[in-house]
Amino acid sequence: MNVTIENILLIGSLLLLLSVLAGKTSYKFGVPTLILFLGIGMLAGSDGIGGIRFDDPKLAQFIGIVSLNFILFSGGLDTSWKAVKPILREGVALSTLGVFLTAMSLGAFVWSVTDFTIYESLLLGSIVSSTDAAAVFSILRSKSLALKNNLRPTLELESGSNDPMAYVLTIAFLTLVINQDQSIASIIPIFLQQMIVGGLAGIGFGILSKFIINKIKLDFEGLYPVLVIALMFITFSATDFFGGNGFLAIYICAVYLGQQDLIHKKTILKMFDGLAWLMQIILFLTLGLLVFPSAIIPYMGIGLLISMFLIFIARPVGVFISLMFFKMKLRRRLYISWVGLRGAVPIVFATYPLLAGIDKANMIFNIVFFISVTSILIQGTTLSIVAKWLNVALPEKDKKLNPTDMLMAENPKAEMKEIVITADCHAVNKKIVELGFPKNAIIAMIKRGQSYIIPNGSITIETNDTLIVLADRPAVFDEVYHALKHPAPAKDFSL
Repeated sequence: MNVTIENILLIGSLLLLLSVLAGKTSYKFGVPTLILFLGIGMLAGSDGIGGIRFDDPKLAQFIGIVSLNFILFSGGLDTSWKAVKPILREGVALSTLGVFLTAMSLGAFVWSVTDFTIYESLLLGSIVSSTDAAAVFSILRSKSLALKNNLRPTLELESGSNDPMAYVLTIAFLTLVINQDQSIASIIPIFLQQMIVGGLAGIGFGILSKFIINKIKLDFEGLYPVLVIALMFITFSATDFFGGNGFLAIYICAVYLGQQDLIHKKTILKMFDGLAWLMQIILFLTLGLLVFPSAIIPYMGIGLLISMFLIFIARPVGVFISLMFFKMKLRRRLYISWVGLRGAVPIVFATYPLLAGIDKANMIFNIVFFISVTSILIQGTTLSIVAKWLNVALPEKDKKLNPTDMLMAENPKAEMKEIVITADCHAVNKKIVELGFPKNAIIAMIKRGQSYIIPNGSITIETNDTLIVLADRPAVFDEVYHALKHPAPAKDFSL
């Protein structure tokens, strides 16, 4: 079937609708949503019932990079620094040393069981060395899996921050495959430049983005998410232009922004959550269309062997060695080892050898695709079971909603107070976004004269305004009064 301009929107929308409907019921049968998206793409492809012929690795790579921008940025915005801070060192160790050790051990294994050269083997190991952010975010959050002792933020931090390391290793060993005369030492400066420039750019663009978002005055609320999208792509492309790692930069930028008070932040978060899901669907559909199932069959045997080594040996080796200097119970290390989900990212990275035209590019791509599918099927379907088996899952009665999540939900709060702003109050003539309001409280409404205003971060507080403040518990109002520099009444009653 030839895809023309006239029918591409119809086909695309039908595939998107089918993916959404399939995703709605997938967990009822214990099948990860992402594998269904891949399956639908494969069924629609030239080897499937759809007959759509898509054989453009360059376009697939472009779609993959754009999609990963949204997925990583959305994941960064949702990352709680308060939750991540206690496990920051563990997360960084997993996303750097853990990825490196996984790539090296898997590469050595591939070299021993195939006719790949050492550099080709290490290239394959690098491509599948990182856990997939889309897979981890999607499966953990869709299952609402509550884990003990900061396990969940550890896993989410690792998956969101380890793609840059895998990308650098992939580009480095691809360079060595193409230029056989170069030594491994030649890639060290590239690695350092990518990580240092990427990290600094992420922080710098995060600070700049906050300033732009809060200072620029846009007439329509819907333009603020568009502004953030523009800032996201500027961060990625500018970092890449200066030789840094764009994926690392946008993730750090998003984590920083997620902790700040931003104008229309709630709208921005909701918009990016929806866009991240859309990009996951588009990415997996595209990669499903790109692969030819008939081409995978000859590599199923070696693919399964490599996949099992990755799941049961290479990943645990990377986790245990990178965490050996931290105090952590064995069952936690084992669970982190098991949540080594591979998904779309390795498949996107596998398009780089295809575009470079190296000899074994097609073989690498098909093996990587098989590894990603088996990882999602084997590990993705058993996360809850393994968590209960290792006793790292919280019992249902102990699951509690995060206070910030409570405030973001569309439900009445436990406590509400009216606070009248006097002329000598610190908040007068300040924007809401500038108040440093506690995370556990929101200004739900402002009464100004006879009018009621639904506030956003750009609203300026005026004398005699009455703030209707909601909080999840009474003690939070002490922090509210402190932020407003407003004297707390001797006796203040909840409404």
